[in-house]
Amino acid sequence: MIPLRDKNPSGRFPLVTVLLIIANVLVFIYQLSLRENPTPFLHRYALIPARIVFLGESQGISLRSIFFPFFTSMFLHGGWFHVIGNMWYLWIFGDNVEDRLGHVRFFIFYLVCGIGAAVSHVILNPNSTTPCVGASGAIAGVLGAYLISFPFARVVTLVPIFFYLTVIEIPAVILLVFWFVLQFFSGTLSGAATAQTGSGGVAWWAHVGGFILGMILISLVPTRKGFQRRRSYLFKGRDF
Repeated sequence: MIPLRDKNPSGRFPLVTVLLIIANVLVFIYQLSLRENPTPFLHRYALIPARIVFLGESQGISLRSIFFPFFTSMFLHGGWFHVIGNMWYLWIFGDNVEDRLGHVRFFIFYLVCGIGAAVSHVILNPNSTTPCVGASGAIAGVLGAYLISFPFARVVTLVPIFFYLTVIEIPAVILLVFWFVLQFFSGTLSGAATAQTGSGGVAWWAHVGGFILGMILISLVPTRKGFQRRRSYLFKGRDF
């Protein structure tokens, strides 16, 4: 299922969401400019679990170069589909979460979810030497927050039915729970495959960790003043 847009109007311009999208796209364009030799850049700013886990055995590696990638890896991507897919989800679901939290708290929330997702990936893949990049973990946190905040918001979704594609409106809870279950089982299956092959692919557990962290944080962080009052007025009398 691919979300196309949600029917959940935001009360203010999603400044932070837009700036995050711009930042990710600009960094990706810079990555493309390094096409001839991107390896040093990726190894410096991507998250590599083994480099962190075996810190005590490392020689000549600064603490900054080890822990800074928890932040920088969120702004790197592995290809056009990777960055477009992530930014598409952020655009659809980020504005409403930002509306609920406010600009500053949303930015902090986004970063904390991204770092928490990276920690999940390191804990569950401690021996991995594969560079991990992408905003997926932080965006997973946004999805978790959206699920808690707007479970019955309607999402226009592209759904495959046998050999056909159709567009339908479904509640966000169905789409997001389906997404989470897919990440969980994909992570379980990829874990078994990694144990046999010694290599890894998508950081599924970063998605799972970010999603759960987003659900927890949105339940703890106070809602922006005026948000509930405006939402009550905006949706008064509507049937979801």
